[in-house]
Amino acid sequence: MKLSQFRFDLPLNLIAQHPAKKREDSRLMVVHRDTGEIENKQFRDIMEYFDDKDVFVVNNTRVFPARMYGRKEKTGAKIEVFLLRELNRPNRLWDVIVDPARKIRVGNKLYFGENDELVAEVIDNTTSRGRTIRFLWDGTEEEFRKMLEFMGETPLPKYIKRKPEAEDKERYQTVYAKHEGAVAAPTAGLHFSKELIKRLEIQGIRFAEVTLHTGLGTFRPIEVEDLSKHKMDAEYYKIEQTACDIVNRAKETNHRICSIGTTTMRAMETSYTAQKLLKPSEGWTNHFIHPPYNFNIADALVTNFHLPKTSLLIMACAFAGYDLMMEAYKKAIKEKYRFFSYGDAMLII
Repeated sequence: MKLSQFRFDLPLNLIAQHPAKKREDSRLMVVHRDTGEIENKQFRDIMEYFDDKDVFVVNNTRVFPARMYGRKEKTGAKIEVFLLRELNRPNRLWDVIVDPARKIRVGNKLYFGENDELVAEVIDNTTSRGRTIRFLWDGTEEEFRKMLEFMGETPLPKYIKRKPEAEDKERYQTVYAKHEGAVAAPTAGLHFSKELIKRLEIQGIRFAEVTLHTGLGTFRPIEVEDLSKHKMDAEYYKIEQTACDIVNRAKETNHRICSIGTTTMRAMETSYTAQKLLKPSEGWTNHFIHPPYNFNIADALVTNFHLPKTSLLIMACAFAGYDLMMEAYKKAIKEKYRFFSYGDAMLII
């Protein structure tokens, strides 16, 4: 399929700028693949669609405060530094994106904080906006982490046109986040409160956890018309035996597996056996799922409403079928569903 087939007109006022008051207060569009029926519900109604011993697979990555603002030595120019990932812990080397990039060259020093509490040196160019930087820090690892936490901002995506607020620290994070490493939240999981998870567990739903550290590549624009030529950025993932045992027991007894989010789906589709069972593994995945595609593990998907021509929308189309998904999006726009990271949810079954 071609990229242009995933274009649609999205009114900008439908891009949610704040989360719903309570996590499970979001709306939920339910899309039935077998009948083509589309229902309008609330997220808490997700309980109606699953039975005892069905499994929800969630991504337990934790977002860190990746956006920092520093100033360049000598000129004092303000520079945004977006931390992508840690390359070497002992040497405090990080892969980052800088903006404006043209001003930042190898050898430049960047100062953070009112009293220059943190200093970094640029040691390599990686892409037009990418740099490798080394933080110059003599204290302990724990003190360094606290300093990054203090200096960093919740990395809200650029389509959220406001400064991060205190509530974002909690709300741009799933309630089950554990392993730090994401620069973007796995947003389908943002709709689950601790109370809703408890109610689902009482109903007999089991939860399995995988980890995929969402990177900026998830939001990077696709720039090729032929989807088979698009290369995803690699993201770190880990699937442990415990998760495999829960998922595979359910599959072998004909219970359903629901992937909470496209990142969870990508992790699972990176690690399955010939018998279509989940297998433990760890590494980096650049798996790009686009139609036509046969899914191996999950038979249901919870996902948010995505922007046009994105890899997330393309995966949703691969799962639901292109025509049905585009019809659902048309309906979502007409019914004023909220789009993007803080928006409403869709359940595809």
